Amino acid sequence: MEYQITGKVAEVYPVNRVNERFRKREFVIEHKESGSGQAYVDFIKFQLTQEKCELIDESWLRQDVTVTFNIRGNRWEKNGIANYITNLNALSVTRGIAVAENGQQAIVSPRLEDAPSPSPEMDDLPF
Repeated sequence: MEYQITGKVAEVYPVNRVNERFRKREFVIEHKESGSGQAYVDFIKFQLTQEKCELIDESWLRQDVTVTFNIRGNRWEKNGIANYITNLNALSVTRGIAVAENGQQAIVSPRLEDAPSPSPEMDDLPF
């Protein structure tokens, strides 16, 4: 599934060459949201991988951006203890804030075709 969020670029880290075939760049956006009379600020870290590392650099600091991303997670064990990691993989980064036709900030919902297929157990409903 793809998601989209807007915010202001707070940090851009250098490209990190993990090994000969894999590199990544992380960046952070400041996302502001208001609700029930209060303003909430979140700092959200994304990663760009491989050729997408070039999508953003230090010149983007303090710029409003729209990030399209997906969520990936992995599990691994160390000393018999399960550990989990979640990555927000940026697919695209554009300057500015996505605006809908009515002038409001655009909200992009996950697409139905991106949803996982139901498992056989879920397909066996009693009605």
